[in-house]
Amino acid sequence: MLNQGDSAPDARFATADGPASVKDYTGRKLILYFYPKDDTSGCTREAQDFTALASDFAATGASIVGISKDSLASHAKFQAKYDLKVALGSDEAGDVCEAFGTWVEKSMYGRKYMGIERATFLIGPDGKIARVWRKVKVPGHAAEVLEAAKAI
Repeated sequence: MLNQGDSAPDARFATADGPASVKDYTGRKLILYFYPKDDTSGCTREAQDFTALASDFAATGASIVGISKDSLASHAKFQAKYDLKVALGSDEAGDVCEAFGTWVEKSMYGRKYMGIERATFLIGPDGKIARVWRKVKVPGHAAEVLEAAKAI
């Protein structure tokens, strides 16, 4: 499990602008947030909250990338439907989720299954993890991440 102070893995993911990796963001802050599925209520709210604060994050020198296992086509529909201003990365193979430890066993109504844990990583310009939020509750989360980004 990754913790504050660890080097961020050089995970690679697909974006609408082509392939990208965590190392592409070296020299600036990166908010990497993991979410279970496009166009579901909690994931939509989280993306909208980050979008609402996108210019504030940019003012701190931070880029925001949301990661899920959804396809780029799904991401494009999701972004268009809600006019999202955050980049979305596709991790269909699950390599990024594995590298960041967000592919976990979950339980719903007593049934166990594997899924993406809602988690956020604030990565500093030096490529080290400055802050980790696990088992994220969406209300107020984007604002909390913004305050942490301002502090580094």
